[in-house]
Amino acid sequence: MTETPLQTPQRPVERPAEPRDAAARSAFVTIIQPPPRWPRLEARELWRFRELMAVFVWRDLKVRYKQTVIGAGWALLQPVLPTVVYTLVFGKYANFPSDKLPYPIFAFASVLIWQYFSAALTVSSGSLVANVGLITKVYFPRLLLPLGAVTTPLVDLALGVVLLVFGMAWYDIWPSATVLFAPGFVAIALASALGAGLIFSALNVRYRDIPFVIPVFMQVMPFLSGVIYAVSDLPPKWQWLLAFNPLTTAVSGWRWAVLGGAQPVLGQAAIGIAMAILLLVAGFAFFKRAEPKFADTI
Repeated sequence: MTETPLQTPQRPVERPAEPRDAAARSAFVTIIQPPPRWPRLEARELWRFRELMAVFVWRDLKVRYKQTVIGAGWALLQPVLPTVVYTLVFGKYANFPSDKLPYPIFAFASVLIWQYFSAALTVSSGSLVANVGLITKVYFPRLLLPLGAVTTPLVDLALGVVLLVFGMAWYDIWPSATVLFAPGFVAIALASALGAGLIFSALNVRYRDIPFVIPVFMQVMPFLSGVIYAVSDLPPKWQWLLAFNPLTTAVSGWRWAVLGGAQPVLGQAAIGIAMAILLLVAGFAFFKRAEPKFADTI
């Protein structure tokens, strides 16, 4: 008689019930729908692609100084050369007002914030055309391209600030508590560059003569932004007129916060901040309205 081995009874294994639909199994659900009538900022989507934006910024930094002799030293040399020219022409011979500050350090601080705005606007305005291969092949928030373009020059600005500190020590100028307001004036320049960059980048997709317009625009702006002279020494009517240029508030406020120059008039600063916000909102709205046609037009 053959003995049958005893079989251990199997205990039932409880498994979590699987979702019935595929959408519930996915962490993110992609919904294809017409764009909303009013442009809106998809903050959650931008946060999801934050690593891609970091890749864009790091790529731009490597490309900018790749195969150069002095590398990142160009970030220090670029503001020094205009400062020397401005000091000789406008400080020594023309005797432009400088808020009772030594003109070389006055000009250097102004050039730093101005060159940040210039670089951010120039790169962001061409960010879409420069990445045509990505735009036509894969999906990602197109806003990341101009946003990354205005973030990259902040590295150059930080390096320039280090040199500014040495210049302030040379002239025995030390910042006071007003230096805490300095990031706010950098934010005004960033918002202005991003707003204008969004408009120009969207226009550059259709009209390729935008890169020729921006250099002409940049040649005039230093004279309209108080980069080479102190706005506080102008007649009041001209001060209020220049206040509608948000970069005037950024440059003058930056000098006041860092060097202790003339304090900006509160009303004029409010106009500059309002214009920067208006430019940013208008640029975002224009960019989002034109975004669905980028891949077809570019």
